[in-house]
Amino acid sequence: MIELSIDGMPVRVPPGTSIMQAAHAVGVDIAKLCATDSLKAFGSCRLCIVQVEGRRGLPASCTTPVEPGMVVRTQTPQVARVRRNVMELYISDHPLDCLTCAANGDCELQDMAGAVGLREVRYGSDGANHLVAEKDESNPYFTFDPTKCIVCSRCVRACDEIQGTFALSITDRGFASKVSAGMNEGFLASECVSCGACVQACPTATLTEKSVIEAGQPDRTVKTTCAYCGVGCSFEAQLKGNDVVRMVPATDGGANEGHSCVKGRFAWGYATHADRVLSPMVREHITDNWRQVSWGEAIDFAATKFAGIQRRHGRDAIGGVSSSRCTNEEVYVVQKMIRAAFGNNNIDTCARVCHSPTGYGLKQTFGTAAGTQDFKSVAHADVIVVIGANPTDAHPVFAARMKRRLRQGAKLIVIDPRRIDLVRSPHIRAEHHLQLRPGTNVAVINALAHVIVTEGLVNEAFVDARCDARSYAQWKAFIAQPEQSPEATEAYSGVPASDIRAAARLYATGGNAAIYYGLGVTEHSQGSTMVLGIANLAMVAGQIGRDGTGVNPLRGQNNVQGSCDMGSFPHELPGYRHISDDATRNTFEQAWNVALDPEPGLRIPNMLSLALSGQFRGMFIQGEDLAQSDPNTLHVTSALSAMECVVVQDLFLNETAKYAHVFLPGTAFLEKDGTFTNAERRINRVRPAMPPRTGMHEWDAVCRLATALGYPMHYQAAAQIMDEIASLTPTFSGVSFEYLDQVGSVQWPCTAESPLGTRIMHEQHFVRGRGRFLVTQYVPTEERSTRKYPLLLTTGRILSQYNVGTATRRTANSVWHPEDILEIHPHDAEVRGIGTGDGVLLSSRKGDITLHAQVSDRVPEGVVYTTFHHPENAANVVTTEFSDWATNCPEYKVTAVEVQPVD
Repeated sequence: MIELSIDGMPVRVPPGTSIMQAAHAVGVDIAKLCATDSLKAFGSCRLCIVQVEGRRGLPASCTTPVEPGMVVRTQTPQVARVRRNVMELYISDHPLDCLTCAANGDCELQDMAGAVGLREVRYGSDGANHLVAEKDESNPYFTFDPTKCIVCSRCVRACDEIQGTFALSITDRGFASKVSAGMNEGFLASECVSCGACVQACPTATLTEKSVIEAGQPDRTVKTTCAYCGVGCSFEAQLKGNDVVRMVPATDGGANEGHSCVKGRFAWGYATHADRVLSPMVREHITDNWRQVSWGEAIDFAATKFAGIQRRHGRDAIGGVSSSRCTNEEVYVVQKMIRAAFGNNNIDTCARVCHSPTGYGLKQTFGTAAGTQDFKSVAHADVIVVIGANPTDAHPVFAARMKRRLRQGAKLIVIDPRRIDLVRSPHIRAEHHLQLRPGTNVAVINALAHVIVTEGLVNEAFVDARCDARSYAQWKAFIAQPEQSPEATEAYSGVPASDIRAAARLYATGGNAAIYYGLGVTEHSQGSTMVLGIANLAMVAGQIGRDGTGVNPLRGQNNVQGSCDMGSFPHELPGYRHISDDATRNTFEQAWNVALDPEPGLRIPNMLSLALSGQFRGMFIQGEDLAQSDPNTLHVTSALSAMECVVVQDLFLNETAKYAHVFLPGTAFLEKDGTFTNAERRINRVRPAMPPRTGMHEWDAVCRLATALGYPMHYQAAAQIMDEIASLTPTFSGVSFEYLDQVGSVQWPCTAESPLGTRIMHEQHFVRGRGRFLVTQYVPTEERSTRKYPLLLTTGRILSQYNVGTATRRTANSVWHPEDILEIHPHDAEVRGIGTGDGVLLSSRKGDITLHAQVSDRVPEGVVYTTFHHPENAANVVTTEFSDWATNCPEYKVTAVEVQPVD
């Protein structure tokens, strides 16, 4: 520790601490403009100068490190005079419209002018100035007003250091210096991704949210959690009355630490969109017009329909689907209603449609169905492997964290058919891009493991100490076979053997190595096999159980992890305990005071197939748009049309609601009271910023439906539901709303033994005891390219839109992505006479759709790619019925298609 004196007060701080930081530690706040807690010291504003005894001049406190025995004075007549002069120069070229400025009351320049005691500006307005510079209003969410810019570079540094996009720069020099977006083409046309980091960093009104300009400064704040992707960012919802003025990322958010993306930061307007349905509606037939009714009438209508179906067709003729967009508490009561009021286990969730192979594979190998690390762990990774994921588009806040580590020197391996942004972006270049053919994941992961085993790269100490010897021996004999080698698999994977060998050596010997994967792993017929293969690879290299390592699924929706935790599968109760286990079932039967069916129920595909045969007649669908998000759309809509009663609980009349008989309006995340669980197992509070516009919480509507069906379900508040979850789910036993309000957030398991949660899983031993290796035989998908359908379609997400677009299409985000586009390789486009912007017909054996083409070498020859955010394009019309062998997770990522030009 270094000892010094600041304003006569003794201070002890670690080496490398700046004078400004040391002063703050003893309660002395030095005036500043260019410095912030989240950015590296810059020293450009000259406002934070101090006097150091024995040193000439007035050094900037933000960039000057402390030294032993240093005597610092932050307030002397000379310091005060120079600070006022500096501030006077800033104000002389700044509009003096404070009373009408949108930042009035929230302006650091205004605050610092008061702090340094500025009382007059001696310089007139004659001569050159920046007061007539034009505003850039191109971005739909914020304004850039260069007349108020003090060129502190905070926006530029935030874009570089926090987001890593490098979209902003300071152009020209001296008096002509200015902030420029891209090549000075404006924010909308530049590489800016509208994450809001620049707006957050700006100390003046130069960068201001248009919502603040329109509504004025907020007067109250509610801390909550974003309802978009699985990163689970914490936000401060800032309001005037019940109107949200802006969403500000919380600096103490465990997942995001003050950062955000365009969706969470700005795309919250859907919550108050005019399209929202706020009153319940019913109709006898799906061809009838909707009839608005009271809550009581809607619930009685649904209960009568469901009860009648069960009388005529049996107890198993109805079921339900829970949502990964809803809170843990809302999901919990839905699965409880199915089991206790419906009397069966016909409960499934959209989480199975994306990440059920994760749950199966990791439970089989490690003993728990979740990722192993927290997001901060990536800062310790020396090698980062990204498989079948596009973090910059689908998980942008985590991607920014990952990119920071890559810029510091970590090596990157990308395994993906498409050249995602991470392969080549500013200051980042992947060491290896294994551009495999869609459907050959397992072959590639086996080849990587083959190299580690046959080249003597196994972490024998880890395997001996932590893994099951018998399963390892069986797996090792399998993986060492010549047919698993990179040379043998190259013919059908398309990945050069030399590239696989180099990547495997880097993963095994390059230091701490972490694997992050997405839907490009799970949404395959061998999705579960691939997760097993990833787990095998991590164990054989000893890359698990410590910071910078692990197996980390990047969950697509905000509560995918939570909806799985809450027992939304037909074979599992909350906490991933099988319904057939007598002891577990008995615990729930006693708590719920009802006998439970010991047999697993139906998954969504089973429900839909049985609906077409007349055996399944009714479905409760919570916050899920099956008609747009599930594969083989025509099959889905035919099944929904065949049902006698479909109840949809949602914000909007989505595609599925076209086939519904009852519509129960849902609550937006700004109205919810509960918790979300993100991809790192972090349980975050979701607090209501406003009362439900529908007049009823979603969980309350479900409880009333269960009660109308003859099973009483009553809770006074969402906190009571979490208390019940904690009492019945061991990994949540230490969780309550009151506790989360105290500590912020926790990662399960949160128990008496680990009251603050668990950052890293499997540190000393695996949850199942010893890690289990499993043989992962590569089995080619039944979906093959043919002469009629010679191309392979794979799908993914884009930054500005989210999932099926129900929310983001009702915001200004559509400026960036108004329709889904088909990416096609230049060779495939040329032989078909297709150019960028041309209309194309995309056909598979299941159906056809039309899109516009974009000729791009981001996809390899023989592969086409599109997103699935717009119902008008309906990408899932062409996807097939094939699914994962263990979990029925649909095979979205491999569809044989043909592309033809159309008018």
